Amino acid sequence: MDFDFPLRKIIHVDMDAFYASVEQHDNPELKGKPIAVGGGSKRGVVSAASYEARKFGVRSAMAGSIAARNCPELIFVKPRFDRYKEVSNQIRGIFFEYTDLVEPLSLDEAYLDVTENKKGNPSATLIAREIRQKIFDKTGLTASAGISINKFIAKVASDYNKPNGQKTVNPEEVIGFLENLDIRKFYGVGKVTAEKMYRLGIFTGKDLKEKPVDFLDRHFGKSGGHYFNVVRGIHLSSVKPHRIPKSVGAERTFFENLSSEIFMLEKLENIAGELERRLQKSKIAGKTVTLKIKYSDFTLQTRSKTLPYFIASKDLILETAKELLYQSSLENSVRLLGISLANLNTEKEKERPKKESVLVQLKFDF
Repeated sequence: MDFDFPLRKIIHVDMDAFYASVEQHDNPELKGKPIAVGGGSKRGVVSAASYEARKFGVRSAMAGSIAARNCPELIFVKPRFDRYKEVSNQIRGIFFEYTDLVEPLSLDEAYLDVTENKKGNPSATLIAREIRQKIFDKTGLTASAGISINKFIAKVASDYNKPNGQKTVNPEEVIGFLENLDIRKFYGVGKVTAEKMYRLGIFTGKDLKEKPVDFLDRHFGKSGGHYFNVVRGIHLSSVKPHRIPKSVGAERTFFENLSSEIFMLEKLENIAGELERRLQKSKIAGKTVTLKIKYSDFTLQTRSKTLPYFIASKDLILETAKELLYQSSLENSVRLLGISLANLNTEKEKERPKKESVLVQLKFDF
C-alpha cells in the first residue's frame, strides 16, 4: 500500500539492561550473575536489573526487598550515575557521526532520523547495524534497534529481538506488523490500559483497527485518536534534537512509612524546595501541580490542580501540594511522596498536519 504522508527512516536505539550492563562490564566478577542496580537499602528501589536477574522476575521500580525474595542470589550494586552518563555521552557521540537529528529519551535510548545522513548510506538497516557494532567496540556494551517509517513503529520494533538484536519494519510490512501485534506490545499501552482493552475485546492491532474513532474517543479520551492513527501506521511526530520537557518533578522514598498528613508536611516542604531548584536551573515555570502518593502496599495515587497562572516558587508549589494532600483522606500509610509541575511555559501549540499530503511510493530503501 501507499501512505499519504511523507515517510522517514527512523532508528530507535535501546541499550540492553544499560546500568546493569555497565556494572558487569566494569566489574568482570559480576558477569553472568543476577544483579540489581540500586534497591540494596532497607527501603531501596531497583533502578535496573541484569538479564540474569530478570529471569527471576526482578525489574526496575521494584522494591529491593521483593527483588531479593524473588532472587535469593541477587547482588545489589550501588548506582554510579556519573559513570552511566559518561558512557551515554560516548554512545551519543557515535549517533552524531551519522545524523544531527538525535532525540535522546534517556541515558540509554534515543531516536535517530537517518532519512538523510552524513554517511550518504541509503539503508537505515545497515546504519543501525554499524551503530550497534561501534557501540560494542567502544564501550563493550550491546544495543538493540528498531528501524521503520516513524518513531512509534521503530520504538516497538527495537524491543522485538532484544537483547543485542534489531528489527526492520519496511513500509510494505507496516500494516501487517501492527495488525498482528499483541496490544500489550504497543508503546504507550500500559497494564491498566491493556486490561481495559481486553475487556472491550481488543487483543491485537487488528482488533484495535476495527474500532471506529468515536468508540476509541469514548473509551480512551484524548488517547483514542492516537490509537486510531498509530495502528494504521500514522505517527507524524518528528525526531526533535532538543526535547522540551513536559513536566519537572521531585520525589522521596521514606525509611519509615508515614501514617499522618502532619508527618508529611516537612517532607513536602523539602520536595518543593528541590523542585524549585530544578525549575530555577532550567528557567521553567508551570501551571499544573501534581501530588504523587505511593502507599505501603505499592498502590499509586495522583492528585492534580491547574492554576490560572505560572508558578515556580517553593511557597506556591507547597501551598498547592498541601491543598492536594488534604483533598481526600489517605488510603494507607505512605512510603513515597512526589511533586511535579506540568503545563510548562516551554510548551508550544503543536503544529497540526497540513491537509494536503505527499504520496510516497514503496520504493523506499530500508
